Amino acid sequence: MSDVEAPDADAAEITDLAAFGESFTRDPYPVYAQLRERGPVHRVRLPEGTEAWLVVGHEAARATLADSRLTKSWDHAAPEVGPSPFFVGHHMLNTDPPGHARLRGLVAREFTPRRVAGLAPRVEELTNELLDTMLASPGGAADLVESFSLPLPLGVICELIGVPFLDRDAFHGWTLALVGVAPKEEKDAARAAVGEYLQSLVEHRRRKPGDDLLSGLVHGGPVSAEDADGSAPLSDDELVAMLWLLLVAGHETTVNLISNAVLGLLTHPAQLAALKADFSLTDNLVEEALRYDGPVETSTYRFTREAVEIAGTVIPGGGQLVLPVIADGDRDPAKFPEPDRFDIRRRTRGHLAFGHGIHFCLGAPLARLEGRTALRTLFERAPRLRLDAHPAALTWRQGMVIRGPHRLPVRFG
Repeated sequence: MSDVEAPDADAAEITDLAAFGESFTRDPYPVYAQLRERGPVHRVRLPEGTEAWLVVGHEAARATLADSRLTKSWDHAAPEVGPSPFFVGHHMLNTDPPGHARLRGLVAREFTPRRVAGLAPRVEELTNELLDTMLASPGGAADLVESFSLPLPLGVICELIGVPFLDRDAFHGWTLALVGVAPKEEKDAARAAVGEYLQSLVEHRRRKPGDDLLSGLVHGGPVSAEDADGSAPLSDDELVAMLWLLLVAGHETTVNLISNAVLGLLTHPAQLAALKADFSLTDNLVEEALRYDGPVETSTYRFTREAVEIAGTVIPGGGQLVLPVIADGDRDPAKFPEPDRFDIRRRTRGHLAFGHGIHFCLGAPLARLEGRTALRTLFERAPRLRLDAHPAALTWRQGMVIRGPHRLPVRFG
């Protein structure tokens, strides 16, 4: 047992994030900054009603992301946290060591820099195909999310893993229900539909293997448990959970990386002009977009096993929910001077958009490839691209994990 004395959780002041209303969903950064001025750790009530401990500021959030005293396993979550808002099952993002190493090792080689570089021609091809269609839209206008920033990463990850094209719209709908804020009945229906669908994919690849990642996982081929650490291959339940994680993490974050980056450029004309004058800034644009308004607002869930002290605050044990706020860590003036300024020439080293520690995003090289290819090609082919709505009129994804606009109306004629 820990020798840290746990405080009375009921005695801690609770900040109700729902009280900030729609403005918090649209722009949470001022709220996080106010909390950071008061200290690194705060007990809050999330917009959906769950109580949690937020960790703000770069140093504290970074340390918490790598804190082995916290568990990622939902088996340790307190009953009041409720059911997982994500698809259930054991995958590498909700598993602790030593099991985590086995699961991560199964797919790590799929996302090496060399393999990702090999995907570059196909990413570029898909990018141009989507832009061909979008730029032919009647009236010279489109929703960038629907036409471009969603189908590109969704198409890439589906091809890589081996998901039939015609199933992608349905899958994205299930993802929105599970990862965002939705009624319990809708989440339950989506969870059941996802489980049934993914199990059917596993069974299909068992009967008819291909050269995709899923076939390798099912049949213990190039990407197998034996290659990782000599342990047993994935069970059916593990296959379904891993497939869900790869599909969701493989597209949801990149969708919003592209959308948020485009919005940042279109609302900062001087930065857009700088990019058009020198497209060699594209790589740094991607990093600054990740830092300034990245697609991941808070980390996925962590829980206390026992009372732990984080940045001077003792959080009770018993499965309390702990959320490092990645979005605030990347707007901390102690790490990034003038953090609320969007600057594509900024030194962004050390941002937390892909996490930190053993759960650092495995798909970061692929996300960067897709981001720089999408952004450079978009502004090369549509140099007159502009917003077709006032920024304040945009509606944003609800929930504390994924951040991005539902739609991004643009004109390019």
